[in-house]
Amino acid sequence: MERVLGIGGYFVRAADPEALGAWYRDCLGLDADEHGVWRQEAGVTVFATFESETGYFGSPAQRTMLNFRVRDLDAMLAQLRAKGADVAAETQDMEGVGRFGWVTDPEGNRLELWQPA
Repeated sequence: MERVLGIGGYFVRAADPEALGAWYRDCLGLDADEHGVWRQEAGVTVFATFESETGYFGSPAQRTMLNFRVRDLDAMLAQLRAKGADVAAETQDMEGVGRFGWVTDPEGNRLELWQPA
């Protein structure tokens, strides 16, 4: 049986694609090239499904949520706040899994930030 090898891309609709791309670069340090290619660091990727009524993604209109791995969640959240980003006040610790925080991008997409255990 053929299988997928990994995530090949993640695509986001935006009213202003250039501005949103700049936000991801300037606030999160996502250094994609002019074609959108980003060489991410090796690490695990979680694929999980949620109940359709979950509030975990923020807005009920948001059908998926992108999760980024980070080295230092507190430093990343402080960096985002300093840049005026919409950062959730709460964080979550999951024993053996790691720490989580959330930010909403300028187009209203809630993103999860994960510092693995």
